[in-house]
Amino acid sequence: MRSMPKLRNLLATLVVLATTCLAAPSAMAQLQIQITSGVSNPVPIAIVPFAQAPAAGTDVADVVQNDLVGSGRFTALARQRMPARPTTATDVKFADWKAAGTDYVVVGQVTPIAGGQLAVDFNLLNALTGQSIARQRFVGTTTALRNAAHRVSDVIYQAITGIRGAFATRIAYVAVAGEGAAQRSQLVIADADGYNQHLILESRFPIMSPAWSPDGQWIAYVSFENHLSAVYVQRVLTGQRTQVSMRAGINGAPSWSPDSRKLALTLSGDSGHPQIYILDLSSQHLTRITDVPAINTEAAWSPDGRYLYFTSDRAGEPQIYRIGATPGSATERITFTDEYNAGPHLSPDGKMLAMVTRDDGGNYRIAVQNLATGDFKVLTHGRLDTSPSFAPNGASIMYAVRPGQGEEGTLATTSVDGLTGLSLKPTQGEVRDPAWGPFIQ
Repeated sequence: MRSMPKLRNLLATLVVLATTCLAAPSAMAQLQIQITSGVSNPVPIAIVPFAQAPAAGTDVADVVQNDLVGSGRFTALARQRMPARPTTATDVKFADWKAAGTDYVVVGQVTPIAGGQLAVDFNLLNALTGQSIARQRFVGTTTALRNAAHRVSDVIYQAITGIRGAFATRIAYVAVAGEGAAQRSQLVIADADGYNQHLILESRFPIMSPAWSPDGQWIAYVSFENHLSAVYVQRVLTGQRTQVSMRAGINGAPSWSPDSRKLALTLSGDSGHPQIYILDLSSQHLTRITDVPAINTEAAWSPDGRYLYFTSDRAGEPQIYRIGATPGSATERITFTDEYNAGPHLSPDGKMLAMVTRDDGGNYRIAVQNLATGDFKVLTHGRLDTSPSFAPNGASIMYAVRPGQGEEGTLATTSVDGLTGLSLKPTQGEVRDPAWGPFIQ
């Protein structure tokens, strides 16, 4: 329910019924990363191949390099240009690396330890001063080696930029392939770089609006598998799923409360006017929040749980409003720039609001608004960019892209300053409705 630009078309989508049943699992399309933009002066860094046995499978240094370069804020020294292949700090001759034009050098080892696990040790070195900036060990199984590599990237990214890395987080999205009766919708979870895909649900019915619980244990989504729109919650680890809303009319746009105990939903009932409700998951108690004869949808919680930001056309065109998360609360209009602003998503610190905005040429693009100052900035340049979702560090936004008529949808990211970005394109079919998961401790 978050991915359609026109508000009334969005609601029409939610009442379309499919006529077929659940399908057997099929292969998932891989996502291919393409860097689309970066800062003008990226940090030069060398990620030296780690000392590791080929049987380990994952090339840790290669994963780290792809993470950092893909952020748009680093440029990596090619392996064939490296003056040496040290694996410990004592083996690094800093003058050689400075001459090669790099500011930082990363060395490391992957070694087997007790219990059949692997230890990943790394050291981030400043090539200009010879100092160690960060060093750490991560331990895990062979199958978790890629995640360990992402955690290495997180530490390096934070040590150099001062921003917590989000490479070891996960994303959820909907993948769609085929046409007509042969069309399949898949709900997929993957690493933030598109690897390690796991199928959560496959159906010949539409799936939309995936949303992570703040604790990262559950996914909420809308499915049409019972010939009506219904909201489900599903435990990521076990696959346990529960239908939590299949009321008359529209059931859509689930959004988790910060304590993971409630969902904000869009429900229309028999009135035909979608309204915002809060559903207590343990008691199934439903509380109505909005009561205006207009379309009210796409609620998003503030990080402190006190407010809901939502889309409404009560003033004629879709705009974003804020209301307290208790019945009878006052409503405040938040967006005034442009005639169309919809699909709100709050940054983790609650300071920035991401949305879909429409420009004078009829293009739908991702924008952010500073909630304290009102400053408004358009970040993307596509024809149909939708479904913004903040990274848990608040530094980037993932969104869905429809390049043009007849072209299949992809995912993309942009930094909140609009300077860096990358595209995640499927090898087949299309992808949509991204949701960036939280940090997992």
